[in-house]
Amino acid sequence: MEASSGDFVGNVAFVTTSDGLGTDDSADRPAPEHRRPEGVHDVTVEAVGKLTEALETMERARGHLYSFHQLVGSADLEVGEAVERLRAAGHSELADRIETELVGLNVLPGRWTFQVVEEFDDGYATTFRSLERQAREDLVGGRRHVFEAEMKEGRRTHGRAGHAASPTSDGTDEEGA
Repeated sequence: MEASSGDFVGNVAFVTTSDGLGTDDSADRPAPEHRRPEGVHDVTVEAVGKLTEALETMERARGHLYSFHQLVGSADLEVGEAVERLRAAGHSELADRIETELVGLNVLPGRWTFQVVEEFDDGYATTFRSLERQAREDLVGGRRHVFEAEMKEGRRTHGRAGHAASPTSDGTDEEGA
């Protein structure tokens, strides 16, 4: 679907101007890196947006994996401290068993958590990032967050303070001020 003046592109009203950029106010439009490339259809923008959303979800999961890594490492050190205290309290047999069976135990066969993190990063996460980037490059000119930028255009109040399309050159939001 090609947009023309008065049409909606996604959920965004499209107004064609002489420069063909689809806005009435050249100072109040998304930055070029967030604009839909000419001829890109709604379904494509939505699909790339959904893939990027999935990437963001994976990155959140990766953060939880790093939390898991740090928490298990901390727990292992705390178990070591508990072993020392058990020994000091005269419970050497139990302390020895815990030290032998639990301290330094692999969380998965042959792996401590750092190895799980490394395998995830080098395999799944790297592949995911690469394919998401490839989709953006091939389908929307490498632009990031085109779907979200269009959503912002449809949801913001044009001409109102705090609702500018992009920050000004000094990094502020002077829209409507």
